[in-house]
Amino acid sequence: MTSTIDPLAGLTDPVAAAAIDTLRFATAGSVDDGKSTLVGRLLHDSKSVLADQLEAVERFSQSRGQQAPDLALLTDGLRAEREQGITIDVAYRYFATPRRRFILADTPGHVQYTRNMVTGASTAELTVILVDARNGVVEQTRRHAAIAALLRVPHVVLAVNKMDLVGYEEKEFDRIVADFAGHADELVLPGFTPIPVSALVGDNVVDRSRQMGWYAGPALLEHLETVPVGGDVTREPARFPVQYVIRHDEVRYYAGQLASGALRVGDRVTVHPSGETSTITGLDVLGEDAPVAYAPQSLTVRLADQLDVSRGDMLTAGSDAPALRQDVSANVCHLADRPLRVGDRVLVRHTTRTVKAIVKDLGGAAELAANDLGQVKLRTAEPLALDDYAVSRRTGAFLLMDPEDGATLTAGMVELQ
Repeated sequence: MTSTIDPLAGLTDPVAAAAIDTLRFATAGSVDDGKSTLVGRLLHDSKSVLADQLEAVERFSQSRGQQAPDLALLTDGLRAEREQGITIDVAYRYFATPRRRFILADTPGHVQYTRNMVTGASTAELTVILVDARNGVVEQTRRHAAIAALLRVPHVVLAVNKMDLVGYEEKEFDRIVADFAGHADELVLPGFTPIPVSALVGDNVVDRSRQMGWYAGPALLEHLETVPVGGDVTREPARFPVQYVIRHDEVRYYAGQLASGALRVGDRVTVHPSGETSTITGLDVLGEDAPVAYAPQSLTVRLADQLDVSRGDMLTAGSDAPALRQDVSANVCHLADRPLRVGDRVLVRHTTRTVKAIVKDLGGAAELAANDLGQVKLRTAEPLALDDYAVSRRTGAFLLMDPEDGATLTAGMVELQ
C-alpha cells in the first residue's frame, strides 16, 4: 500500500511549495521494535493519511478485537504483512509538511530481508534505526548500523522506542545510547542523533512529549524537517555516463543523465575509457539549447569532433578524473539466493556500462550467501571509470549480475586503494 497523499497537501502558497526541498530517508528496526507503528504514527499525526485509509485501518483493527486503530496497518500493506504482523518488502511513501517533502523507504527488520534494507537505504540521506527500550541494542541493530555505515548514509537517527514501557526512565535511554555509540565508533559512523519515543502513544514522534522533561532535543518529525539535506552534487566533478547515441544529419548527439557536477558549452571533456578528448559545442536540456547543464539533469551533448563514443562510455570535465581500473575492490551486500563464490564469472553494471568480470577474492570467505555483507575483489575484462563510493555514491556503486539470465546478484561500493 503506497500512500496516495498529495506531497504538497496543505501548502496553499505555490511559491513556498516550489521552494521546499525533499528528504529521502529510510527506516530500519529489529523484529517487534515497533517500526511499522512508528511510521504509521508519523503519517497519522502529521495528517498524511486519507480518511478512507484510516477508516479501513479502524475496521480491520476492530475485526481483530483491538480497541484502538493499529497504526502499523497504515504501512504493512501486503496481505502477508497484515496477517503475519511483520514488514516484508520495501514500501515507498510520500508525504509533506509546510517545511519539507519526504520520500520514506520503509524497510523490513528481519535478518532474511537485509537486502531489502540495502535497497531502501541506498539513496537515503538519513536512516532511522529503531530499538526497543526494553531490549536495547541487539544483533540486528548492529547490522542496520553497519549497513548505514557501508552505504555512507549522511545522517542516522537512533529512535529508542517503547519508552512508556520502561517508565520513561532517562537512565534506560542513556544506557542504550552509550551502547550504540560504542558500536558507531567502531563502524566510523559520521554521528547519530538519539531520540526517545513511544510510537504507540505518540511521544516525541510528531509532538514533543510531556512525559520526558529530561529530554531537551527535538521530536522526530522536527529533526526530519530541519536536518541538512545532502551535499550539492553540482559541485562534484562532472560525470556524464552516455546512455545512448543519436545520429542525425551526420551529427552525433550523446544522451544520458548527468550523474554529478556541471557541463558547459566550451568545456574540454575526456571520453573514458578511450582517453580521447574534445570540446562541447552544444547542450540540449528539455528540448532547448542551454549554455550549462547541472546534475541530475537529463541532456544531450554535442562534441566538436566525431569520436567513437558509445553507450557505457563516460564524459568527464576538469582535472579530477575518475580512476580507470580493471582490478576492483569493494564492500558488498549479496542480494541473491544463489551464493557468490570465488571464480564465478559475472557481469558488472556500473552506471550505463556493463562488462564481464571474474570474482578473484571474497575477503577470505568461501562464499557469500543472501544478505551477507562482505568484501570482493574483481578482475574486469575492460577498464571501468570509477570513483570511490565515499566520494560519490553515484559513480562509486555497481551491481554484479548473472551472465546467464541477467539476474541481480550483489550490490557493490567501490573502495579505491
